Amino acid sequence: MGVDPGLTRCGLGVVEASSGRKVGLVACGVAATPAGMDLDQRLLRIAAQIGDWLDQYQPAALAVERVFAQHNQMTITGTAQVAGLAMVEAARRGIEVALHTPTEVKAAVTGTGGADKAQVGRMVARLLQLSEVPRPADAADALALAICHAWRPATLSPLGAAATPAQKAWLEAERAARRGGRKKVTV
Repeated sequence: MGVDPGLTRCGLGVVEASSGRKVGLVACGVAATPAGMDLDQRLLRIAAQIGDWLDQYQPAALAVERVFAQHNQMTITGTAQVAGLAMVEAARRGIEVALHTPTEVKAAVTGTGGADKAQVGRMVARLLQLSEVPRPADAADALALAICHAWRPATLSPLGAAATPAQKAWLEAERAARRGGRKKVTV
C-alpha cells in the first residue's frame, strides 16, 4: 500500500504484485479533510481512514513518500504529520514500513527521476493496465509509491543479499502467513 501524505488530500493506493514485475490495481483513493477543520480533527480523520485501508486490504508493506524540505513550512509540517500517522498505523498492525523519495518513485515507474506528475500518472495507468490515469493525482502518486516498493531489489530484504536460501524461505513463509497464504503480494 502506498501513501502520498497530505492534509487536504492524502493519496492511498493498493497494488498486488506478482513475479515478473507484474502489478495490478486493488484500490486507490484519498483520505480528504476540509481546510477549515481543526488540525487535530483533520489528523484524527486521516489516521482513521488510513487504519481502515490497512485493515481492509492487509498489505504486506506500507510505502510512504519521504518528506523533503520545501519552502512552505506549513505544507511540510502537515505532510510530515500525516506521514507519521501512516507509519504509526502500520506499526500498530505489524506491517513493514518503507520510505521512498519522490525521485526514487519517479525513477522506478518512469525510468527518470525528473518526471513530472502527468508522466507518473500515465505510467501508473499503463503499468496497471487502466484506461485512464487514476484521479486525483494524489491517488496516482500513492499507487506509484506502492509500485516502487513492490519493485525494490530483493537485496533490500531485512537480511539483505547475505540471506541464505533457508532464511529467504523463512521470510517468504512469514510474509505468506501475514497475507493468509496468498501467492500475490499486496503493497
